Amino acid sequence: MRLNESGLKDRSVWEQAGFRLPAYDRENVEKATKQAPFWIHFGAGNIFRAFQANVVQNLLNEGVLDRGLVVAEGYDYEIIEKMYLPHDSYSILATLKADGNVEKTVIGSVVESLVLDSDNDAHYGRLKEIFETDSLQMASFTITEKGYSLVDGKGETLPSVKEDFEKGPEKPASYIGKVASLLYARFCAGQKPIAMVSMDNCSHNGDKLYAAIHAFARQWTQAGLADTGFEAYVNDKNKVSFPWSMIDKITPRPDASVEEILKKDGVEELEPVITSKNTYVAPFVNAEECEYLVIEDAFPNGRPRLEAGGLMFTDRQTVDKVEKMKVCTCLNPLHTALAVFGCLLGYDLISKEMKDETLKKLVEEIGYVEGLPVVINPGILDPKEFIDTVVNVRIPNPFMPDTPQRIATDTSQKLAIRYGETIKAYAASDSLKVSELRRIPLVFAGWLRYLMAVDDAGAEFTLSPDPLLKEVCPYVADIKLGQEVDVETALKPVLSNSKIFGIDLYEAGLAELVCGYFREMTAGVGAVRRTLEKYV
Repeated sequence: MRLNESGLKDRSVWEQAGFRLPAYDRENVEKATKQAPFWIHFGAGNIFRAFQANVVQNLLNEGVLDRGLVVAEGYDYEIIEKMYLPHDSYSILATLKADGNVEKTVIGSVVESLVLDSDNDAHYGRLKEIFETDSLQMASFTITEKGYSLVDGKGETLPSVKEDFEKGPEKPASYIGKVASLLYARFCAGQKPIAMVSMDNCSHNGDKLYAAIHAFARQWTQAGLADTGFEAYVNDKNKVSFPWSMIDKITPRPDASVEEILKKDGVEELEPVITSKNTYVAPFVNAEECEYLVIEDAFPNGRPRLEAGGLMFTDRQTVDKVEKMKVCTCLNPLHTALAVFGCLLGYDLISKEMKDETLKKLVEEIGYVEGLPVVINPGILDPKEFIDTVVNVRIPNPFMPDTPQRIATDTSQKLAIRYGETIKAYAASDSLKVSELRRIPLVFAGWLRYLMAVDDAGAEFTLSPDPLLKEVCPYVADIKLGQEVDVETALKPVLSNSKIFGIDLYEAGLAELVCGYFREMTAGVGAVRRTLEKYV
């Protein structure tokens, strides 16, 4: 059983092994798509293969759509060269259900795979052709939040961006420079309308994409490297829109246990590839069944009936409410709490932590007790039902190979949004008091204890990557388990840092509580567990 066009001709073998196959004529879909593409997606990674490509597959199966997807990869060309092209752009989606079932689907909705490389004349020329078509309605993106940044960590313009600013749209090298160049081709073909839709997991993602593309449009027009109307075109919402969206679907990297299941079914050549850019990619993706994609309904060239595939279209304000509901209260804060304490307590899977009654109660209280009172109901998703699904279905799913160590990455960048916004809402409320918060300060203390890089059994462990480690770790470097220390003096520079917590914890009246929890967590081996059991 080979995952390519010829290997899928014997459908009965795949179906007998329990695979759901495309129920449409892929050859006709491919022809129609190449003649009149409607959706191109940038970012050929796992979330795209598990979510957007599956939505389009379902709509093709149901006859709602008659065309498929074009995908372009601009960061790691080897994903296309070593995974998409050898498999004729097919992939396998293993949906890991909470009841233990694995639903296996061969996804065939991606019918054209290209590298976003201005040195590749064939692929880049084809991308320009696609952007020049009347039919193109949407270009979407999952390129991670840093994919939209034009500057480095010091705030200085990236060399490739600077070079593109100076040389113009002919042969850009930077990711967004290439996207802006393709948009310029669409402008030159008659100022045709399009929606540029960021689907990345970051706040107000459409604004980030707009700011990046607008920077190129402004630089090029001011330098006379592009037609003077290009900047106005990018700024005209009736021509080019940059909708906000909120995406939510857990898609861990391809797991060896899933690979074994597929091997036993008889699927060949399943070995993952680790590219030269350290991307881990396989012919299959594994993902949870829950998924949400809420998009601002701003499509100047129209759009297909994607709501039939479960996507939700609404106004910008509602997208913002949904995003805040998820990131600030109903999901992400729970995940971060489990990540921090999971690392300290020696867990290797998030799902295992939900069998720990103390940790389960902790996240329930963060969500239901401390978070829910400040959530603004977005209307299209019920906040309590959302938390119910998170706590009872999504996080405990034993077949989701997600680790606390992965989720602990960049925690210093997450605390302000995931908890600081709730503290601010309590401070602004007439009926709620910041002093009533007990679980959020416990997580803050847990994170500071985590920074010591010593687990609750007294063993050293490796901290997950985080840009502030060099700044914050020195404050706890001299603190040893079981030794008396002036906690307030040691932690004050961190606790007063509003960039980390979103608020000065001294001004909020929470610093003393955090210090008290931290002191108890450092009392000796096993102190983290004892502190959690005492207060939760």
